[in-house]
Amino acid sequence: MPLGGEQVPQNLDAVAVRAWCGLALDALGGAREEIDAINVYPVADGDTGTNLYLTVESASQAVDAAFTGLDPTHPTLAEAVRAMAHGALIGARGNSGTILSQLLRGMAQVLGADHDTDHAGGRALALALRRAAESAYQAVAHPVEGTVLTVATAAADAASGEDGDCGAVARAAYDGACRALDATPGQLAALGRAGVVDAGGRGLVAVLGALVGALSGETVPRRAASPLLRAAEAADGALGDVDAVECQDVPAGAAAPAFEVIYLLEADDTAVARLRTRLDGLGDSLVVVGGDGLWNVHVHVNDAGAAVEAGVEAGRPHRIRITHFGVGDAHTAGAAQPPRERVQRGIVAVVPGEGLAGLYSEAGATTVPTRPGEPPASGELVDAIRRAHAREVVLLPNDAELRHTAAAAAEQARSEGVRVALIPTRSAVQGIAALAVHEPDRRFDEDVVAMTSAAGATRYAELAVAERQSWTMAGICQAGDVLGMIDGDVALIGDDTTRTARSVLDRMLAAGGEMVTLVLGDGVPDSLGDDLEKHVREVHLAVDTVVYRGGRQSALLLIGVE
Repeated sequence: MPLGGEQVPQNLDAVAVRAWCGLALDALGGAREEIDAINVYPVADGDTGTNLYLTVESASQAVDAAFTGLDPTHPTLAEAVRAMAHGALIGARGNSGTILSQLLRGMAQVLGADHDTDHAGGRALALALRRAAESAYQAVAHPVEGTVLTVATAAADAASGEDGDCGAVARAAYDGACRALDATPGQLAALGRAGVVDAGGRGLVAVLGALVGALSGETVPRRAASPLLRAAEAADGALGDVDAVECQDVPAGAAAPAFEVIYLLEADDTAVARLRTRLDGLGDSLVVVGGDGLWNVHVHVNDAGAAVEAGVEAGRPHRIRITHFGVGDAHTAGAAQPPRERVQRGIVAVVPGEGLAGLYSEAGATTVPTRPGEPPASGELVDAIRRAHAREVVLLPNDAELRHTAAAAAEQARSEGVRVALIPTRSAVQGIAALAVHEPDRRFDEDVVAMTSAAGATRYAELAVAERQSWTMAGICQAGDVLGMIDGDVALIGDDTTRTARSVLDRMLAAGGEMVTLVLGDGVPDSLGDDLEKHVREVHLAVDTVVYRGGRQSALLLIGVE
């Protein structure tokens, strides 16, 4: 503390945003099971804590990426909060995760308005919390009190009455959110009958507590002595006695929707307005968040196909996730549906490009599609392992940057009783080589060894177009240059795709090889594949070539030599 006892104002900057994300992830990780256990509204599917954790995980990864880019300086506050909001948007899970992403987007609209400022004060943070609450209400088709929306509004109200710095404003918001959370059982009948507070609101309290910690260094204690603990303890016996869960716009006695549909959507504002109306007529729990051409759509419906078709009519949906509410939850109570038998072995693979996703699926793999700059979070890989519904799973990350994410997903799946082997494939062509020797009838260990050996024996390369001037292992490249990357490093810089690809192939085959795999990206003419196949046939004797189309979101050209 400075001389005279005067305290340094606590402001919000990019470093604090990064710390906030990390602390929020830790807080939700510690409270995840508790929040899952008290999840009774709008659907008692016991996943709110998990969904919030995965949403914040995606936000945290986006902020970390903003700090580890090519620019050696820290990102600005505006860049950090936008990265956080965008990461939450593309990784939002479930009803509460989708609403949380909109809360973060609302904050980013205020805190990111000034591109040049390095920090924000208490007044700006209070305004950001107000905008967050308002935008979340606007995103929900039929807002209900006693939910995370109520808690967010109470946080904003409390923050607006505090004139101090960011630390004081964050603390006021946290305290206001806690009071509102404790009142939720009296506002929503489903919560009152179950004797619990709102699960989404509980998650928001954890996120706001992390904000207090990031700004002040104060460790906000978990609310173990609060009414929340008593509610959570009561939930152990009360959850099984819930006769019905009130869902938005579902008349008493009517069958509730059976599917949760979530997808990212590229569309303009006018199309999204029409989509809201269309989806509102199909089901309930409708939340549409985002803007600037990219949206996250969440709805509960009986006709999942119609919900996806509505997205196709509005724009381009992707990362589509359809979940059938499980036996025994609020949407299938009384239904006699025996659990599906697990298969013995499955393959889960991360794949760039729709064409490759189809290729992997035909080979029996459960795929996790990726888009440039949007790597999957560990939760997405865990979901894919669950979808594989197998006792044993081979995981192919197909990207060196995903090794830690894949390892975390494998560990989580193992804790759920699935035997998982992680093969550290660094490219989709290595995954193709592994799939080629996969034999589900042999012993698991033998199959993993054979697949690992095939992947390791496959050298990989990629062609890409430089976006800016940059230093590389092969020298300085200019924007528009064709980069030939072998085993992850830039080995060649050229000005023509075909000539650069030939040079890369020659360099790789100089060390030997029997099979070349080429994966052509979207927009790459078939003639490139024909030319390279002819080149290999004429210059490198006894080497076979196979050509695949990668489709949209794939690299310009992938090359594998084995």
